[in-house]
Amino acid sequence: MRTAAFVLAITFVALPALAQVPPVVPRAPVGPGTPGSAAAPAALGGPAAGSPSAAPVTVPPPPDVSDPMLAPVPTPKRVLKSWKEAVELLRSRSTDLRIAVDQVLQAEAQTRIALAQYLPLIVGNGGYTHQLITNPALGGALGDVSLGTNGIVTSNRVPNPNSFNGGIQLTQDIINVQEFDQISVDELSEDASRLSVDDEKRTLALSVANQIVAVVTAERDAEINRVGLRVALEQAEITNRKRALGAANGLDVVRAQQNAANARATLVTGDESLRETREALGIALGLPEETGVSPDVDVSGLALDAASSCRVVASVDDRSDVAAARLRLDVAKRTLRNIWYTFLPTVTAQSSVLATSPPSFGAPNPVWSIQGILQVPIWDGGTRYGNLRNARAAEDIASQQLEALRRQAIIQVEQAQRQLVVAQESERVAKDQRDLAAQNDQMTQLAYATGQGTSLELVTASEAHRQAELNFALAEFNVVKARLLAQLALATCPW
Repeated sequence: MRTAAFVLAITFVALPALAQVPPVVPRAPVGPGTPGSAAAPAALGGPAAGSPSAAPVTVPPPPDVSDPMLAPVPTPKRVLKSWKEAVELLRSRSTDLRIAVDQVLQAEAQTRIALAQYLPLIVGNGGYTHQLITNPALGGALGDVSLGTNGIVTSNRVPNPNSFNGGIQLTQDIINVQEFDQISVDELSEDASRLSVDDEKRTLALSVANQIVAVVTAERDAEINRVGLRVALEQAEITNRKRALGAANGLDVVRAQQNAANARATLVTGDESLRETREALGIALGLPEETGVSPDVDVSGLALDAASSCRVVASVDDRSDVAAARLRLDVAKRTLRNIWYTFLPTVTAQSSVLATSPPSFGAPNPVWSIQGILQVPIWDGGTRYGNLRNARAAEDIASQQLEALRRQAIIQVEQAQRQLVVAQESERVAKDQRDLAAQNDQMTQLAYATGQGTSLELVTASEAHRQAELNFALAEFNVVKARLLAQLALATCPW
């Protein structure tokens, strides 16, 4: 009776494990000597395909299992549909890009301020004075005012109790080398800020593209985790049925349940990782919410889309960040020279028009004057010498920053090219590992179904297969990331 029960368990319960291959990634083709081939039953101790006792075995479908955790992660409200949409969101909502653009506006404002220092300065002024203490004028009338010659109203008190004055003054620098040179220095700073914006765009494009790939990878992992949980639950159900028929013991059941518990733990972690990557993508796009990726997005072509919005340059010296650092070094050099110009004399022209009421006796009203002013700096307490020391240090800092950035850019380009080769090789190795793990899992299930394997081997093979699937999915998308980095490491993005 126990032999009959064992045979029934193999035929109607245990063999469904052969159909439990996860549908997410195709398995390796079954070849000679592998489970499912004609030689497999003989290798496991069963009859050969050519023997008289060989007969086709009908494998019933796997047991129907249901679990709330098998439900997929809900789709977020916002779903990214194309790279063009990602670029539009970056332009409109990226805080980093907005800060870089505002820094350009600040640089333009500094240029305008420097230009204003050399343009004419026109100032108008006016005043009213009331004297609180006055004395009667000698020979004057008793009243406060009297009508003088030519109808001019004069005061009989000294000083005049009420007076008004107003004037306009124009000042123009004729020779001021320092202020004139500062205009071109600020224009260089303006150009450096614009190049920084282009590099910020390149960095943002690479970051967003990597986040998109990360979301797709996490979604793939979540799908694989659910397939793994379903397989583990089916194996646990099969083990329970075998135990009911006397073909398995309590240890087999516990191991199957442990395998299902491990699959649940992996699923929970993977789902949280998916939510975090969606949130990271939303933050990168300027959206404080989960942002998914549409299944219609071709991730393999994402590198081409991202590269199409940028322009490949000939060398690292043409990359925006290196070019900006080189301009900042030029600014530092020009600033040092500009400070030397503060030791030179300056020539300024000034013209004033002044009117008063009441007018002074015998003096024209208004009066108009023009004068030239020569200023020769002699001693200012050492401010200019302190500025020179500061400018020399700033020039050396800018030079070292340029050299460090250039070295880093060279290494980044070399590493990006090498990383692409490594990622492609890792993908090939991960595919081989996945195929071998799938074959091992199938053979272990068949051996367990025929009574030649243990439940420990079954659980170990299932977990190894599940992990190999995850590793292969990660390796696939690492190739996309490496291709993105290789194409954007030596590019500028003026979108």
